[in-house]
Amino acid sequence: MPRRLFRFALLLFGTVVLLWTACLVVYRWADPPITPLMVIRFFVEGRIEHRPVPLDRIAPALRRAVIASEDQAFCLHAGVDWNAVVDVLEEYESRGRLRGASTITMQTARNLFLWPGGGFFRKAVEVPLAYAMELVLSKRRIMELYLSIAEWGHGVYGAEAAARAHFGKSAARLTTREAALLAAVLPNPRRFDAGRPTAYVERRAAAIVARMNRLGGLDDCVLG
Repeated sequence: MPRRLFRFALLLFGTVVLLWTACLVVYRWADPPITPLMVIRFFVEGRIEHRPVPLDRIAPALRRAVIASEDQAFCLHAGVDWNAVVDVLEEYESRGRLRGASTITMQTARNLFLWPGGGFFRKAVEVPLAYAMELVLSKRRIMELYLSIAEWGHGVYGAEAAARAHFGKSAARLTTREAALLAAVLPNPRRFDAGRPTAYVERRAAAIVARMNRLGGLDDCVLG
C-alpha cells in the first residue's frame, strides 16, 4: 500500500510539473484566461473583471511603481532576491517581525499556479517556479503577465480592469499618482481601494513616487 501511494504521489507530481512547464511555454505568447486565485475568489465575489492587455497599453508609470514598491531588484535577480531574504531574516531576529520577501517573479508564479495565503510549503514551491519562469520567459513578459493578473480589488484583476474600476480610464492613461496608488494597495487589495485611498494609502503612494524618482535604470528591462 505505501508503495502504491508513493507511486501515485510521484505520478501526480510529475503530471503537475509537466502541466506547469507546458503552461509556461504557452504563456510566452498567450495570456492566461483565468487563474486559480480568480476561481477561488469567484465563489466569494461572484464576478471576475479581467482584461489582459499588452505591456505597451499600460502606462510606464505603473511598471515603475510596482518595481519601486514590490521588487527594486527585479531587473537584476534570476527570480529570487536572496539579499532581500537575508534582510528579512535579520529583521526578524532583531525585531521579531516577519515580512514578505517575494519578488515580482515569485508573485507572478503564485498568481498563475498556486493559491492565496502563506505557509512554508507554498513558499517552497514558489521558489523553483520563479526560477523556471525566468528561464522560459523574458523579464518584460513576466512583468506583462504580472500586471495582467494581479488582484486589485474585489473581483478585479489586471491593470486594465483596475484602472477602469478605480479611475474610470484605461491603463494606458494612468498618471504617476494613480499608478503609485495602485501599487500601494497591492499588498492588500481587498482591504484598500486605490480609487478611494485612506491616509495610510496616500502616504504609502507618496513614498512609492519618491522611490520611483530614485530608480535610475533599475527598470530598464521592462522599457521599450
